[in-house]
Amino acid sequence: MDKKFYSLIITLFFAMLSIAQNPFAHWTETVELRYSNKQPIIHYLLTVDSADLSYIKMEMQISNIPDTFKVAMVAHPEYDDKYWRYVEDFYAETKNGKGNIIRKDSALWQVIIKGRTTILHYRIHLPTVESSQRQAWKAFLSSAGGLVGGPHCFMYVVGAELAPSYVTLNIPNGWQKVTGLTSTSDPNTFFASSVFILIDDPMMIGEIKSWSFTVDGVPHRVVYWPWPVKDFDTTKLVSGTKKFVEQTTLLFGRPPYREYSFILQDGAFGSLEHNNSVTIGAPVEQLTNNLTGVFSDIAHEYFHTWNLVRIHPVEYADVDYKTPALSKGLWFSEGLTIFYADLLKRRAGLSTFDSTRIKHLEALIRRYVYTPAYLKFSAEQISLASYGPTGMLGDYSASTHLQGEVLGAMLDIIIRDATNGKRSMDDVMRKMMERFSGKKGFTSLDIEQTISDVCGCDLRSFFQDYIFGKKPVDFDKYLRLMGLQKTLTWKDVMTDGKASPDLRIYVWQAPSETVLRVGITDPSSCWGKAGLHTGDILKSVNDTIVNTADEFRQQLRRAKIGDTIIVEVERPTGTKKIIVVVGGYKQPEVQITEINNATEKQKRILAHWRAGN
Repeated sequence: MDKKFYSLIITLFFAMLSIAQNPFAHWTETVELRYSNKQPIIHYLLTVDSADLSYIKMEMQISNIPDTFKVAMVAHPEYDDKYWRYVEDFYAETKNGKGNIIRKDSALWQVIIKGRTTILHYRIHLPTVESSQRQAWKAFLSSAGGLVGGPHCFMYVVGAELAPSYVTLNIPNGWQKVTGLTSTSDPNTFFASSVFILIDDPMMIGEIKSWSFTVDGVPHRVVYWPWPVKDFDTTKLVSGTKKFVEQTTLLFGRPPYREYSFILQDGAFGSLEHNNSVTIGAPVEQLTNNLTGVFSDIAHEYFHTWNLVRIHPVEYADVDYKTPALSKGLWFSEGLTIFYADLLKRRAGLSTFDSTRIKHLEALIRRYVYTPAYLKFSAEQISLASYGPTGMLGDYSASTHLQGEVLGAMLDIIIRDATNGKRSMDDVMRKMMERFSGKKGFTSLDIEQTISDVCGCDLRSFFQDYIFGKKPVDFDKYLRLMGLQKTLTWKDVMTDGKASPDLRIYVWQAPSETVLRVGITDPSSCWGKAGLHTGDILKSVNDTIVNTADEFRQQLRRAKIGDTIIVEVERPTGTKKIIVVVGGYKQPEVQITEINNATEKQKRILAHWRAGN
């Protein structure tokens, strides 16, 4: 090879590598604080009084601000808990006396002052937890600590979403604190480079135990609250978490954060991703008896650090006090996250719910075929309903997580076949990270284009059929690309050797209502066939008034096949009694086997796929 040509190739290679590794054009773009003489200067003081744990006291010190401005509380795109409902004693203090505060909307206030400097005072009166388990992402306080900050505590200056701020904690002596916010030389003061970072990094405070590890030199910590608790295998928890972090980092090349915190809490359920932390409900009994479930939650939420927080749908923009638009792209954000939560656990050698990838795929197909909503609504429609109002799909119920994982699994097979096994969904995730981890969010068309660029294949019909359309997935077509085939049979659902009654009905309550409404998950159920519909107001069951969801569940648990149940509902047209004869129901069983006479290409792709490569 000509030496000049060889030298040119090497130069171009390192130039391309430099561009890939350095997304900034100048060192000034890498700093967290950018100067503007028009930016407000903001400092929060968050106080917890151990003598009264019913509220969080907030002070928001603002200078360099116009005499008339607006403040608001952020509406989270997934779980808008509307903590503006709990704001109390809100007033503006200035050197010239109190300012004037006018409520302009539920989560929006106008502030009028003199002197361009003020301290906003308010309290968050924490709502009473109505059950023994609380949601892990919600603010709370107890004698042993709590979760504070985030969208539940902070107001922000509207129009100054990129303004940095400092947060000082005034908490009981001896309490520790864990947060993704940047620490400062003052151990009680933290820095947020923007409103998004401020509200996306909650603060765990109280009696906490922490374990640390590093991956590629990046610090990570696993935190448990409260401590001490009954013993569990902390070594297995921390080492397993580290293994998953290592596999995810290996997939993407490097972490997109300076440090990361896994914040696990006793007495809570659910979980929520953040830009460099995750809050997870992990009762100590679960840590003792079911680490598989805990690792599933950790894997899911941690992968969201890339796929949702960074690689985000176009509808997920900057913070806003208005309820964000529903997203059409959650089939990818949630579905591919579930896909990788399972796959990367296998690569890490962690326990999974299904023994093999074949067994896992059988379970996916079984659940998909069992749910008629996937034949009624497109992936984008079900994505929209994921965080939409209850009943958005009418008498159907569906999961964008399941549907997205199924579609992701089929796309992975297509990519492997089109590239002779040289590429997979791994390459798509890396490409999506390059293209859509900044200001620009993706659409389904962007996903189609990205995958097409990776595999060099035409995916127009796949997206028209399954993403924008509602055709049933042709599993046989895609399984055959790996030399596989499926058999599907429908069988009666059995419990203890007896046919199980069809109990596919639920009740729910709208946020602004006190009445119970019926929910139908499948119109072919005995409840749907009898004429009940999602949204009907429930009045009574067998002439007994039902006031709570628990009362309804108790009635339902007593039902047996052949029972006649009279359900009284209220509709705009009036009250109606509907007679339901409880029947049994069927569900599919799926078995995947290898085809005869598979080609060498099919065998090679299947072997790599089985191994999780």
